[in-house]
Amino acid sequence: MHPAFSVLLLTTLIGAGQGLFLALFAAEVAAHARLVATPASSFFVGGGVLALVLTGAGLVASTFHLGHPERGWRAAARWRTSWLSREVIVLPLFMAGLFAWSLAHYAGFGATAVLGGATALLAIALFVCTGMIYGCLRLLREWATPLTPINYLLLGCASGTLLAAAYAAVVGSPLAAPCAASALLLTVVAAVTRIASLARNRALRPKTTLQTAIGVQHPRIRQTSQGFMGGSFNTREFFHGATPGRMKAIRWGFLLAAFVVPALLLAFGSGSAAALVAAFVVQYAGLLAERWYFFADANHPQNLYYQAMS
Repeated sequence: MHPAFSVLLLTTLIGAGQGLFLALFAAEVAAHARLVATPASSFFVGGGVLALVLTGAGLVASTFHLGHPERGWRAAARWRTSWLSREVIVLPLFMAGLFAWSLAHYAGFGATAVLGGATALLAIALFVCTGMIYGCLRLLREWATPLTPINYLLLGCASGTLLAAAYAAVVGSPLAAPCAASALLLTVVAAVTRIASLARNRALRPKTTLQTAIGVQHPRIRQTSQGFMGGSFNTREFFHGATPGRMKAIRWGFLLAAFVVPALLLAFGSGSAAALVAAFVVQYAGLLAERWYFFADANHPQNLYYQAMS
């Protein structure tokens, strides 16, 4: 498929924002349990604002691939059956909870743990909704696997926790080291599950053939033309245009940028702010490439019919 760049920004930005909040809330819980030093409230306020900026930017990006953005609110109408509608509902609820949690820290209210717990549940629900938008599509076998929502969750948590480590290092918080260690662990686990999904997809064999695509049961069929000279919605939206060599290069590129390089910087960067910031920037670029590959790797059955133009 041919993904819109706004979709790549939407899923990666809100994923990083959700992961950042979950890392901040985990630090708050650990501080209450006296497992780590209790940071100043300003640390949570600044991190909450940063997470809000990321999710807000993702929400703005989502409007660019809508034909009529003014009608976007209608997407919530089918929440009973549509994971997209559920995402549209849960995203603003998560942002509202994140705002309330940050405001509670700023104002010194004592209900931050309750607000944080509710917002953490919304963050996890949002990961599930986003992943299941694609994981529920049985037609696209590359997506129809539990690994799809799992990867959305782990990749978002890895990038968000790495951002939390970079943020903590920049502001001089002692939480930089535990956040960096958590980010390294999440990056490794996310790499394992993403590689597992790649291996699964490589082993898939198409169930649809040219014969079933056009309804002609003849042993030898060779397509030479689509039947028209120009492009169409089908050829624009479902063909990414990348050669097999380019797809292979992008696959290796995102594996290196999203997992290998950040893991090395986390392991051997001595926890410096510059190394952590660089690790996040490289990983985010890798996640953009990963998300493009995720969409492009989906082999829509209609491509059998529209596979050639003359």
